Amino acid sequence: MYRCYVLTFWMHVDLLTLYLLAIGTLLASAGMTLWEHRANPRRSRSLRILAAGFATLAMGCAAVLCRRELPGALGSAISNLIILSGYLLVLGGVASLRGRRYRAAPAGLLFLMALVWVAAGSRWQDVVWNYVSALPIALVSAMTAWEMLRCDAMKWLHSRYIVVAVTGVHAVLYAGRAFVLPWLVAGYGPAIQAIASKATVYEGVLYSVILPMALLKLMREEAHGQLLRESQTDYLTRLGNRRWFFEEGARVIDGGAGGGPVSVLAFDLDQFKAINDLYGHQTGDQVLKSFAETARTVVGPDAILARIGGEEFAALLSGDDARRARALGETVAKRFAETTSSGTDSLGVAATVSIGLAQFEGEVPPLAVGLAAADQALYRAKSLGGNRLELA
Repeated sequence: MYRCYVLTFWMHVDLLTLYLLAIGTLLASAGMTLWEHRANPRRSRSLRILAAGFATLAMGCAAVLCRRELPGALGSAISNLIILSGYLLVLGGVASLRGRRYRAAPAGLLFLMALVWVAAGSRWQDVVWNYVSALPIALVSAMTAWEMLRCDAMKWLHSRYIVVAVTGVHAVLYAGRAFVLPWLVAGYGPAIQAIASKATVYEGVLYSVILPMALLKLMREEAHGQLLRESQTDYLTRLGNRRWFFEEGARVIDGGAGGGPVSVLAFDLDQFKAINDLYGHQTGDQVLKSFAETARTVVGPDAILARIGGEEFAALLSGDDARRARALGETVAKRFAETTSSGTDSLGVAATVSIGLAQFEGEVPPLAVGLAAADQALYRAKSLGGNRLELA
C-alpha cells in the first residue's frame, strides 16, 4: 500500500515542482562541492569547476521555467545553452581529475548548438527543444563517464563506478530522447512526450543528488587513502616506514610466502653519526636518500623495502629474489659505496653499509623473528669492520 501511495505521488507531481526540486538539489550540491575544495587543496581546482557546473545547471533549470516569457525560441535557446554549459563544466571538472583540459571542444559545441537554434529554432522550436538539444547532452555525459573510467589516479576507488554509472545512464537516457523518442511520439501520440519529459526531470533530480555525492565521496576516499599512505611512508626517503614494513611483510608471508623461500635483509649505514657530525645533517640526509634510491633500484619493485630507523633499513624478499638475496645485498653495498664516494652523483662522502641476511627455505617464522635473526648477522658484519654482508 505504501509503495502505491509513493508511486501515485510521483506520478502526479507537476513539472514545476520537479524543476524547483532539481534547482534546490543542484544549488545545495554546488555549495557542498565549493565548501569541500577548502578541505582538499589537491583537488581544489576540480572541485571549483564542478561547483560551477552544478550552479550553472541550476541556473539553466531556472531559465527553463521562464523560457516561455521570452519571444520566439529565444528563451528555449538560452536555457538550453546554459544547461549545456553546466554539463560541459561537469565534464571539465571530472577530466581535470586526470590532468586533462577541454578548451576548444566546449566552445565549439556551444557554438554549434547556438547555430542550430538560430537556423531551426524559430521554425521547429519544439523539435529542437525535445529531441535535437538532447544529443549534445548525451555526448557530454558519455564523455564524462569515459573520463572517469580512464582516471588512473582513482582506479583503486570503487565509488568511481557510481560516477560512471550515473553519467552513463544519463547519456543513454538523453540519447534515447534524441533518437528513440521521436519514433514513439509519432507512433503513440503526444502523451508519450509528456511522460518522457516528466521521466527526464525525475532522472535529472536523481542525477543532481547522486552524482555530486558520489564525486564528493570519491575525493574524500582519495584524500583518506593519501593520508594513509603518508602515514606509512618515510618523509625523507619516500620508502615505507617501520609500520608499513611489518604490515606489508606480514601480508606477504601470510599470503603464500609462509612456506618459503623468504629472505630478510637488515641494513645499517656505517659510522653515520660521524658523517652527520663531520659534514652536517643536510649531507647526512643526502646519504640516506642516496642509499634508499640505490637499494630500491637493486632489489626491485617486488621487494618490501623500508626505512625502519634513523640509518636502519630492511627488505623482505620472496620467491626467486629471496634465493639470490645475498647477491642483491652485496650489489647494494658495492653500488652505494661507489655512488657516494666516486660515482657520477658523488657526495664526496665515504659512506658504506653493513648488511645482515636471514634466509628461510622451509617454514617461515614471523617477520619480527626473521628481522631479529638478520639483525644478529648485521651486528657481526659491523663488528668485522662494516661494508660487508654476513649471513645469519
